[in-house]
Amino acid sequence: MSYPAPVYPGTGGEVTARFRPVGTPPELPRPDGGAAHYLATAASTDGRFGLYRWDMGAEPSGPGPHFHRTISESFFVLSGEVRLYDGREWRRSVPGDFAYVPEGGVHGFRNESGAPASMLILFAPGAPREAYFEGLVEIAEGRWTPSPEEMRAFLEEHDNIYL
Repeated sequence: MSYPAPVYPGTGGEVTARFRPVGTPPELPRPDGGAAHYLATAASTDGRFGLYRWDMGAEPSGPGPHFHRTISESFFVLSGEVRLYDGREWRRSVPGDFAYVPEGGVHGFRNESGAPASMLILFAPGAPREAYFEGLVEIAEGRWTPSPEEMRAFLEEHDNIYL
């Protein structure tokens, strides 16, 4: 492994950092207490990665086993208890636990603890995951009821292949 080719050609550096205070409201709040915080989107990182804080309410939630063809996904549990699927088994995960899933790796996550939980989700390279998250909320809230064909197209468009 070596460092990638330089992207920044300058010698003095630039003031380009972005800061997001902890109290920033979530971009995708949910009535059950869950929320998605768009910390760094593919658009804001020039496609390098996407980083999201995924807050889950006490009600059971989360996707079952699936994989992505184009992106890796990493999980870091911040609070509560989350079950992470590693392709073989569901693992009880607590704050500080981490999982990396390369492209094609079967995975899933669930909060079935009966209490709120939160984790960071990192996609690399960056992909426009916001439209996927927002579409799921539209479905969950009954604002969109896709036909089976529409659902297949939606999942394919967003590189989610469920088993």
